[in-house]
Order: sequence, then structure tokens, then C-alpha cells
Amino acid sequence: MDNLLRVSCGALSPSDAGKTVELDGWVHRRRDHGGLIFIDVRDRSGITQVTFDPSKGETFALAETLRSEDVVSVRGTVRRRPAGTENVKLATGEVEVPADALEILNRSETPPFVIAAEEEPAEEVRLRYRYLDLRRPRMQRNLTVRHQIVKAIRDYFDEHDFLEIETPNLIKSTPEGARDYLVPSRVHRGSFYALPQSPQILKQILMIGGLGRYMQIARCFRDEDPRADRQPEFTQVDVEMTFVRQDDVMQMMENSIRSVWRRVLAEEIPDPLPRLSYAEAMRDYGSDKPDLRFDLRLVDVADVFRGGAFSLFASLAESDANRIVAIRYPNGAALSRRDFDGLTEFVKSIGANGLAYLTFGDGMKGSIARFVDDQMAQRLREGAGVEGNDAVLFIAGEHAIATDVAGRLRLEIAERLGLRDPKRFAFCWVSGFPLFEKDSETGEITFSHHPFTAPLPGQEALFDTDPLAITAQHYDLVLNGYELGSGSIRNHQPEFQRKVFKRLGLTDQQIDDRFGFFMEALTYGAPPHGGMALGIDRIVMLACGESSIRDVIAFPKNQMARDVMMDAPSGVPDQALRDLGLTIVQPPAAT
Repeated sequence: MDNLLRVSCGALSPSDAGKTVELDGWVHRRRDHGGLIFIDVRDRSGITQVTFDPSKGETFALAETLRSEDVVSVRGTVRRRPAGTENVKLATGEVEVPADALEILNRSETPPFVIAAEEEPAEEVRLRYRYLDLRRPRMQRNLTVRHQIVKAIRDYFDEHDFLEIETPNLIKSTPEGARDYLVPSRVHRGSFYALPQSPQILKQILMIGGLGRYMQIARCFRDEDPRADRQPEFTQVDVEMTFVRQDDVMQMMENSIRSVWRRVLAEEIPDPLPRLSYAEAMRDYGSDKPDLRFDLRLVDVADVFRGGAFSLFASLAESDANRIVAIRYPNGAALSRRDFDGLTEFVKSIGANGLAYLTFGDGMKGSIARFVDDQMAQRLREGAGVEGNDAVLFIAGEHAIATDVAGRLRLEIAERLGLRDPKRFAFCWVSGFPLFEKDSETGEITFSHHPFTAPLPGQEALFDTDPLAITAQHYDLVLNGYELGSGSIRNHQPEFQRKVFKRLGLTDQQIDDRFGFFMEALTYGAPPHGGMALGIDRIVMLACGESSIRDVIAFPKNQMARDVMMDAPSGVPDQALRDLGLTIVQPPAAT
């Protein structure tokens, strides 16, 4: 048929009426109405309704055998649907294709879940049958948005004179905080490659090599426990530049995100983005990745209770090592005692000893009302910004614990009030992080992020005298309470970089064994440089309004870091182990 047009299932419109077309796709739904058979044929572009009339004989008989997810090819002439039968939910809802011919290209077994159903299948079933899950419109939309975001990122950096340079996936093991995935070498028995946790050292070497502006959509690997927003393998946009200051990198990365949101989501984000210091973020939001979609802030109220009748708070208020935090709960006076008990159980589950509260509106009530006089109440109302029938919740205890619990309680309040709208985007920068911190388990001083981060200019002298007072040239981009990525200005002086490694407890011999190639490169005129990496998976997750990165990755691992579709990781033949010089040692049986 010379005038036959092969079209996608989402392409037809009333202007195509009278055209003879061929549609290829999957059977989405089948309906039998008054002798007619209606089949919705689906591909990635959309759905077209095809009708089968009994007068078509063999074609109609074949259509009677169709089942969900059979693969078909249909030929027919496009016509407008009869008035009143249009489907406004479909882009092709004004037309249909009466079938003249039908070819069944492949049959399908009965799927373990209905592709066309609105209800969500269990995630483990979705991952086990990922090839079916990928047919669902939600997954196809998410992966389409992912493609568009990656393309927009590449276009932006290409327009700004960056070179996309691939770095190797088989490298030397240089642990950066998580465990490496190790790859044994058959040729060099007893030796191992590592899969990169990031291209950190390699991109710095590219700067030493004079490339100036580098970017890469990089695959990275970390052998750590998965979470909803983490995977053992992930993708990041990796960027590095020479002769830049912290603000230069932040501005470049901010503009890249602004460009992506404009090109892909047709949304404008604030210019400039809000900037918070680490100290401000922890003080006001209890988190270094604050969710700014709602304006509930933590308020320090130790001064209000110091010397007061509530002895517990009064004693805690005497030491700067403690913190007493107030959080406003909008319209919280309407909460029941059971509601407050539930909030108390919540904070206890995350490390607090308990929860105190006051309600305002029709007088002041609450668990500590008898300890609060009118003057204290007024100070609390003003400090916490109480309006109308609000409640005020109080968290008190050791400073770090109270800050963390209050920050998580803030998110819980917002969740209960529906303030965390996934369609709203609240970006911010957080900078001014400490270069060092104390390990909570060992008490040893360690790096807050990674050992390649430079301190603020002029603070190098504090390295030996007061390392916890050093501020890093480090910055995080945050969106809706998620860290999208981190960056820093790097150490480019070999002497200082060696000093940093020694602070980690490495000897000169260990430094040379692990990082000798990098240390040598720094001695050959390394320029000042800095950069950043942003997590593609998290960016797409938030852009799509999802809550798990598994829903924006084609083939993710489950929460146990397993690929349940391929059943990986799995054993390998004994001969493969012998070729590599490996022996599997089973752990001793539990007694």
C-alpha cells in the first residue's frame, strides 16, 4: 500500500482522518461492546483506540484471541470518534482506527500485575519483572525526563566551553569514606582494580594537565548500605575548573540547574538561590540540608527558662553544651492529647528523652503550662512567632542531639500538615562547613567531607593548633531537604596535601603507596582548582516528584543491594575463581 503511513500510537489527531495507517504496539486494554471489539494499542508515545467489526471475518476472529500485552500490528483508516465518545484523557482521544488487518507479532503470558492498572504493584514485584514495569507510563515518563535532564546538562556545559572527558572505571583503590568495589585481575593475579567511588583524583589530574574545564556524566560505585535516595551504583554530573574561587564554581553550578529547570520543566527558579552558612542551617533548621518549602524554624529558648520554675529546663539552660529548642506547630491547639502522645513517641524513637508542649488560643495549656508565667509565655509567643491557635513544641538536651531531633521533628510536623509539596522546588546553598569533625564513636578528629578540600585562606595555621576551628571551602547544593551534590576548592599544594593525609593517620609510606601518582602530579605546577558533583539520580527523582531513586533508574538494586531481576550478585564457576587465584572462605557458623 503506497499510501500506508507507519505512525506511533500517540501521534494521531483529527487532522489524520482518512489516512491509512499502521500501528505497532502492545495490547493495553480490550473491551467487547455490542459485537464490536475495542483494543487500546500502546507504545511509548501513547495509546490509540482500534476497533474490530464482525464484518471483517478473520481479522475479527483473530482480535477475539487477543490478551493483555500481546504485541500487534494493526492497519486501518483513521476516523473521528462519534460525537460523545471522545476520551479527553488521551491525546488521541478524538480519533480511532477501524482495523482492516491484524497481525499478532508475539503473544504474552499473563503478567504478574496489570500494566494498565492505576494501583501500584509491590516494589519487589516491580523489580523482579522490571521489563514489564518499564512499560508503565510512570516509568516511561521518568526515564524520558531523565534523558531530557542529562541532555540539558550536557548542552549547558558544552555552551560554557567544558570538555566532556571519560575517566576509567578500573582504577586504583583509594577509599573515600565508603568501601570500594574490588575487581580481581586475571592477568596480574593477586592484584585488584577498584571501581571508582567518584572521579575525584582523576578530574584533579585533568586540571593539572591543563584541560581547564572538565565535565562528565560519570558512573560511580560505593559498597554501602542502600537507602531510598542511594544506590550502590549511581550517576553524577562531575565538574572541575582551574583558576576559580568558591563563588565561581557555585555560580556555574547554580546556573546549570537553572538552565535544566527552564529547559526540561519550563520553570524558573530564584536568581540568586538562597545561601545559608552551615551554622545558620543547623541553628534554624536542625539540618545541613534544610527543606525550605515551609518556614518553620527552630528557635533557641534557653534564656526564657534559665532560672525558671521548670527545673529540668532551668538546669539544662545553664550550660552551652545543651540546647532548648522551640518549634511552632501551626493550629496545633486543635491537636488531641493522643496527637501529642504520638509526637512524643516519635521524638523518643529518634533519640530524645521526651517532648514538652504548650498550646495557645483559648488560654495557655499544655504539659509545662504550670511552669510558665505570663511574661515567659509572651517571650515564647514572640520568639516562636505564634499565631492564633498554634502550639509550641520543645526539645531539650545535649546540643547535637537536640538539634538533630528538633530538625527531624520539624519535618514530621510539615509532613503531617502537608507542607512538603513535591511539585514545589526550594533550592539553597549551604557553605562554611567545618573542615574537621570528631568521630562520634572513636572521638578522633576526621574530615567532615574528603581530604582534598582546602581550608579558607589564612586558616592553614590552625591545622596544628585548633583543627576543629577550621572552615572548609566546601559547599552543598540542597533541594527540598536533599543534598543534590557537594563541591569544594581543592588543595593544590603538595606539602599541604601530604599534611592532610597525615592527619588521617597515614604514614609517608602509606601516602606514597595509595596516592603516590597524585602527589607526584601536584609537584609539577598544579594550578588552583575546584569543582563539584551533582547526583543525577536525585535530581531526576525530585524533578519527577518521586520519593525513591529506584523509580528513576532503569535497572536499580533493591534495598538489599540485589538485582532481583537478574539475581545478582551471584556465584561464579569454580574455574573462574581458579583463573583469578581466588578462594571463597565461608564465615564460621553461628554458635
